[in-house]
Amino acid sequence: MFSGIVERLGTVRSVSLRDKAMDLTIETGFPDLELGESVAINGVCLTVETFDATGLATFHLSGETLSRTPLDQLKAGSKVNLERAVAASTRLSGHIVQGHVDNVATLASIQKAGDSYALRVFVPQDLRQYVVEKGSITFDGISLTVNELHDGIVRGNQTGFEVGLTIIPHTWEHTNLSSLEIGTRMNVEVDVLSKYVENLLRFSPAFGKVAS
Repeated sequence: MFSGIVERLGTVRSVSLRDKAMDLTIETGFPDLELGESVAINGVCLTVETFDATGLATFHLSGETLSRTPLDQLKAGSKVNLERAVAASTRLSGHIVQGHVDNVATLASIQKAGDSYALRVFVPQDLRQYVVEKGSITFDGISLTVNELHDGIVRGNQTGFEVGLTIIPHTWEHTNLSSLEIGTRMNVEVDVLSKYVENLLRFSPAFGKVAS
């Protein structure tokens, strides 16, 4: 489990695509990694396969991961958001993040807003019921607050909505957001608590009686 608070900005050393899978080598900057440890890379929970004392680590991405995330767009030199799994004693400064990507979003606009930045991100319509104004959402592994919601957006042949975000200077400088361009695909994970509520309402007899 993660919190969506990015610890480091890593650099991709190499990418190797093979047999609908990918091997990823990243300069993580973590000198004390453990074999089999989970690390969120741009919000995707991946397993450390090899590592050294400098923090250079390799990760294997299956075809399933590549089909559900835009990690295949990474190349040598790309900057990636890194977060290690939370410990029981860690302050949950963000929100509960699983590292299980729900869909792929698209960066729609970037505007300077004082010393901060105003971003709008296009999200497919199938996630709309899980996103509320002032609620939490994760883009590329960053726990962010939903400032605005804009419905009825059509992008190409896809219908969806746009999430308005305000990015403070610290987040802008310490994550990969400052290196992204309009049109960049991003991993999106909605708040898992909303999914549990939906599931309870759908399958619990007790909730069903109340609703009727």
